[in-house]
Amino acid sequence: MSCADKKKSNEKFLPDASGAINNVSVVTENELWDGHVGQAIRNLLAKPIYGLPQDEPTFTISQIPTSVFSGFVTKNRTVLKIETNKAAGIEIIENAYAKPQKVIVVSGKTKEDIINILKENESKIIETFRNVELAERLRQMAKSPHKFNSIKEKFGLTIQFPSIYEVIKETDNFSWFSKDITTGSMHLMLYELPHDAIKRNDSTVTQIIKIRDSIGEINVPGRIEGSYLITEKAYTPFHNEVIIDNKPTLETKGIWDLKGAFMAGPFINYAIEDRINKRWVVVEGFAFAPSVEKRNYMLEVEAIIKSVKIE
Repeated sequence: MSCADKKKSNEKFLPDASGAINNVSVVTENELWDGHVGQAIRNLLAKPIYGLPQDEPTFTISQIPTSVFSGFVTKNRTVLKIETNKAAGIEIIENAYAKPQKVIVVSGKTKEDIINILKENESKIIETFRNVELAERLRQMAKSPHKFNSIKEKFGLTIQFPSIYEVIKETDNFSWFSKDITTGSMHLMLYELPHDAIKRNDSTVTQIIKIRDSIGEINVPGRIEGSYLITEKAYTPFHNEVIIDNKPTLETKGIWDLKGAFMAGPFINYAIEDRINKRWVVVEGFAFAPSVEKRNYMLEVEAIIKSVKIE
């Protein structure tokens, strides 16, 4: 049997990965966990997510001493393993004990080595684990796909979200879908803009906010007469450029508010530049979930939006 055949054979018998969304297992000795190395890990994995009304950690962490890391506890989708008395470095292993799984091994001769490797690779570690969780949430939602053919007909794109979402409003170039959750509701909006509607300059974020506020006023009324969806002015939106469906995309995260009513929550807005069709495709998700954590709801929204495929 060749090496390739062995790999296929091993992967074939790997158990399914498990674990709650956004939970990372950290495998390290108690002594390290209780000291500066543990603090560096918590600073990295549990730092607050920008764009939520209250501080919530990027990941929930479960520490496991190396001596008991066996059996069921090795099956978590995301594992950070700390190894001492080895050359300083970082290794990302796919499907080591289960599938799909990412195990990140950080090693070093000294505690300082390990802390330095963690700090130098902060973005890589967070992005690796987040991508695993986005893919897992999308896999879960794909079990019951929606059947809104109007999205493809109207916008020339496909987007994956579960059938539990219901249509709230549809016009020629605007669609709004929603689903109830235990403590509130989650929402998705799609619309398109002419290519000259957004220009890349120092005021790009201001342009995006102005557009979403005008869309909210026209299309997303609140229950109180005269209220409608706007952007919370007191909270500076986070802005970034990413790639979705191989297209440059403007990402904006912030807090939405209902003008004239006491309701608010997080939103994430992606303006996808579709140069071929000379337009911007805007997909936004927002959550209303008072008194509970919103991190996992926004991960679902992000997973849905990143599934967009423009034809």
